[in-house]
Amino acid sequence: MKRYITILLFLALNYLNGLSQTVIKPNQSLKSPETLEISKIEMLAGKTVIYLTIENRIAGGYFCADRNIYILDPAGNKYNLVKATGIPVCPDTYSFKSVGEKLSFTLTFPPLKEGTGWIDIVEDCPDNCFWFYGITLDNELNKTLDDAFLTAEKGSPADNMNLFKGILDRIDNQNPGIEGLLYINIINAAVEDNDKVNALVFYKRLAKSNAPRVDQYLKYLNDRGIKY
Repeated sequence: MKRYITILLFLALNYLNGLSQTVIKPNQSLKSPETLEISKIEMLAGKTVIYLTIENRIAGGYFCADRNIYILDPAGNKYNLVKATGIPVCPDTYSFKSVGEKLSFTLTFPPLKEGTGWIDIVEDCPDNCFWFYGITLDNELNKTLDDAFLTAEKGSPADNMNLFKGILDRIDNQNPGIEGLLYINIINAAVEDNDKVNALVFYKRLAKSNAPRVDQYLKYLNDRGIKY
C-alpha cells in the first residue's frame, strides 16, 4: 500500500512540476521606466507571479502600482492584476528615503496558457505608467540572448550585427515578441559601424515585420536620430 501511495505522490509532483515554470531575469524588447527590472517570473498552475525591483534615482521619488495592470499574451488575451504585494496601490504611494534606494515587490495574475512564449505587461493609467514589451518566457532563448550580450560587450559593431542577425534568423516567426530587441541591436550596431546599407535594410525589414508594436520600436529608434 505504501508503494502505491509513493507512486501516486511521485506522479502528482511530476504533474505539478509540469505545470510550473520559472524564468530568471527574462529579456524584453522595450520597457519603461529604465529603472524598473523584472527579477523573476513564476508560471504556476493557479497563478502567474512577477517579481520586480525599481531603483529610485531622484530626490523625493515615489512609486505605486495602478489597479489597471494586465498581462497581454500573443493571442491578445488579457490577464488582469489579482494582487500587488510590497507596493501601495495608487493613489497611495511609497516614498523613497534616498537616491539609489530599491523597492522590491510582486504582481500576481491569473495563470497563463500552457506554452505561452512571450508576454507584455502594461500599466494602464493616466501618467507615468510602466510597461514591458516582448518579455520572453523561453529559458533557452533567454540564455542565448544573455550569452550574446556578454559576447557583444567585447565584439566589434560588425561582429555584433552578425551575432544578433544570426539569432534573428534562427527564431524568425517563432518568438516575434523578442524580434524588436534583435532588430534594435542589429540597427544600432550597423549605425555604430557606419554601415548605412545594413542599417537601412534592417530598418525597412523591421517596419515590414510581424513583430508586435513595430511602431514603438521605430519610435525608439527615431527618438535616437535613427530614421530612414
